[in-house]
Amino acid sequence: MEEVITSIHNPRVKALAKLRKRSERDARDIFLTEGYRPITRAIAAGYHFDELYYSTDWFLGTNEQKVLDDAVKKGTKLVELGKEAFAKITYRERPEGLLGIGKQWHTSIQELKLSDTPFVIVVEAIEKPGNLGTILRSADATGAEAVIVCDAVTDPFNPNVVRASTGVLFTTPLVITDTNTAMAFLRERGIKTLAATPAAKEVYTDVDLTQPLALVMGSEQFGLTDTWIKNCDLPVRLPMAGIADSLNVSAATVALAYEVVRQRGNKQ
Repeated sequence: MEEVITSIHNPRVKALAKLRKRSERDARDIFLTEGYRPITRAIAAGYHFDELYYSTDWFLGTNEQKVLDDAVKKGTKLVELGKEAFAKITYRERPEGLLGIGKQWHTSIQELKLSDTPFVIVVEAIEKPGNLGTILRSADATGAEAVIVCDAVTDPFNPNVVRASTGVLFTTPLVITDTNTAMAFLRERGIKTLAATPAAKEVYTDVDLTQPLALVMGSEQFGLTDTWIKNCDLPVRLPMAGIADSLNVSAATVALAYEVVRQRGNKQ
């Protein structure tokens, strides 16, 4: 008989609500995935949810039943919640009635499998979950082979990262490491580093981005540290017509990544 929980005071509901805190997620080495699209993409990518909580009161349509059926086929335990109980555990303003719990993964940078002419995105000390999630989406859209998170400030398994990534977190190889390890890895493989800085002489469209490449982006508040700037192979600038001297980090990532796509597409 499938379990049904209706009380917001149920111990399971209270424990789930605590998973909004990173310390609770890390202590159990798990994370939350909420919403139809991220959960659908996770299951399609072969990710296994230990538990899937759902509430038909919050469903937006009729496709959710297939998600439940697919999850069960993968060995996921289903738990039905009442409307108020689900509202207690959700982190969305308008829940979609689906929330999965599963294990975090910890991929070593040495485990990355890259092509002969790789394109990867490196981010240093990104602070906002929404920006990291958007950068993951950009990596997916532009064919980046991995996202390397250096000196992580925000939790890559924050529910808002998962949400902003629209589920491509489950399909884009993700590594969490430190700057020195990342730099050594890139050097060993002959991967050139590209970084945007206002002091650069060359515009980003004037450099060769068809070679093995790592696009390196810094934090929202401070940008890249001197370690990356001083050791960068390809410092470039983005033309700025107004009074601002920089773009939002996710917007700058999109602009630079699509220039990689343009150059590689034109030269294939």
